[in-house]
Amino acid sequence: MNKTITLEGLDPIEILGVNNRLFDQFKSYFPQLKAISRGNEIILTGSDAQIALFEEKLGALIQRRMTKMNLNSYDVEALFEEGGRDKEVGKVDMLAGSDYIIVYGADGKCVKARTVNQKRLVKEYYDNDLIFALGPAGTGKTYTAIALAVRALKNREVKRLILTRPAVEAGERLGFLPGDLKDKLDPYLQPLYDALLDMIPAKKLQSLMEDGTIQIAPLAYMRGRTLDKAFVILDEAQNTSLSQLKMFLTRMGNDAKFIVTGDATQVDLPHKEDSGLLRGVELVRGIRGISVVNFTKEDIVRHPLVTKIIEAFEKKEKEA
Repeated sequence: MNKTITLEGLDPIEILGVNNRLFDQFKSYFPQLKAISRGNEIILTGSDAQIALFEEKLGALIQRRMTKMNLNSYDVEALFEEGGRDKEVGKVDMLAGSDYIIVYGADGKCVKARTVNQKRLVKEYYDNDLIFALGPAGTGKTYTAIALAVRALKNREVKRLILTRPAVEAGERLGFLPGDLKDKLDPYLQPLYDALLDMIPAKKLQSLMEDGTIQIAPLAYMRGRTLDKAFVILDEAQNTSLSQLKMFLTRMGNDAKFIVTGDATQVDLPHKEDSGLLRGVELVRGIRGISVVNFTKEDIVRHPLVTKIIEAFEKKEKEA
């Protein structure tokens, strides 16, 4: 059987890659099928079943392109991974009904998006590669982001999970800390460990950290790296300068997901005006593939007093 597929309204390079690089990778999964690309047409020769499967997978690849700036080899690989599910399938699975279950924790308890903006963060994750989650303390920004990262790792959507935050003291000078480098940095990164331990058994987490699948490091250690096929979370981003934020964002490699969380009202830098978070958000706002989710007091999921405390401080700041 012969069949010609026309890529109508699409730039063939966006789907097939430069010099047909992605097309060559794609058709390698169909050794019994002859596939030739000519301009915006693909000519197929083979069995009905093989051609039908080719069309199905090509349609999925085109759909994937609609939600990303560029396709790469990881996108093609994801369509054919054994035991893996396409992200769109995962999206439907997670958003089915109104449960918004993200992942099951270490004790079997389900971790799910509970508030309006937590649910919006989950939705934006599937449609964007870079998300800024901004808002007050206690709204579950970091926790929801880490849950999405653990889910992506378990579903083999990414190969690495990298969590980072600036090593800035919250109004205290701790002075010299004993121990090796890890011991010195752990106090700054403890909130990230706490969230991970809620979702991954301690022994499994230790194993994943030892083999580098999960990495937790201060922001300064991100310089010079290119993070491919990774889910990367920058926490407490309000304590970064504009140049540090730029350095972090430009670490993004192929098929990576970045989430940046921060609360502009809790800057711990010596000079609050040095924070580059809000300035950085305004610079990239509106770029396709980037989303901003603004959490509010209504999203606070900690003790009910936290909401009242935040309101009291906000009132004081407005009066000042």
